[in-house]
Amino acid sequence: MARVSQEHLDARRRQILDGAARCFARNGFHATSMQDVLAEAGLSAGAVYRYFRSKDELIQAIAEETFASVRTAFVEAAASTPPPTPDVLVARVVTIVLEERISGADRHAFARLIVQVWAETLRDEVLAKALAQGFDAMRALWSELFDAYRASGVLTADVSSEVMARTLIAAVQGFIAQQALFGDVEIEVLGEGLRGLMSMNAGAQEGPSQAVR
Repeated sequence: MARVSQEHLDARRRQILDGAARCFARNGFHATSMQDVLAEAGLSAGAVYRYFRSKDELIQAIAEETFASVRTAFVEAAASTPPPTPDVLVARVVTIVLEERISGADRHAFARLIVQVWAETLRDEVLAKALAQGFDAMRALWSELFDAYRASGVLTADVSSEVMARTLIAAVQGFIAQQALFGDVEIEVLGEGLRGLMSMNAGAQEGPSQAVR
């Protein structure tokens, strides 16, 4: 019997994950059955179960792949001197996540799927652990980039890299939620909004800011 090449195995796994992602994004995680995934992927039960035994394994694999693609974008950015500014990098990363992730799906599909993954972490400890690890990795990567900004002299604010990392992650999460709920926000809006906020000159204020009473 001829051996199956690794390229063929990888392509089959990709076919299954893309089919599952389209099903989950379109119909919801709980409303999608493994039979739906089989039909969407155009494969037999044996072919699919060779790679994934359940929907939980599928959703975990999709989440892990997403974090891997985002990490790659950060690694490439960190190799630049100086690295791209947050507005450019965030737009680039969100584009990878929302527009290049699911083959054959509409541009808002992965945003809907991500929100479902977040919800699943409330009941699935394994998925929650994977998501927490992914979040910690993103936070560490952003912190390293902010340190690089400081080293290159483009960042002078007296705010910890950890705090700024959490803030940018929150901005991305909020944008993804908007895409999932409303589907009418262009990725360029996020980048332009961040660029506008980054242009503020706090030193131009006259006197200390006053708290709103």
